[in-house]
Amino acid sequence: MRKSISLLILFMSMAFTMSMTSCRETKEDKMEDAIEEVKDGVEEAGDEIEDAADKVGDKIEEVTDDDPQ
Repeated sequence: MRKSISLLILFMSMAFTMSMTSCRETKEDKMEDAIEEVKDGVEEAGDEIEDAADKVGDKIEEVTDDDPQ
């Protein structure tokens, strides 16, 4: 009987440890995915800002080139 109880406690503690480990890994994976999404979003925003700046620069050149003095 004692051996059965010991084995049951051992099994339960192993199951608890495994569940905590897998839960932690899931949280880490989700954090890494979220960080990658933020990085991608920042990169896209930077590209859009760069494109907008280029368009503004082109318009400025266009306006200043067409204006005779």
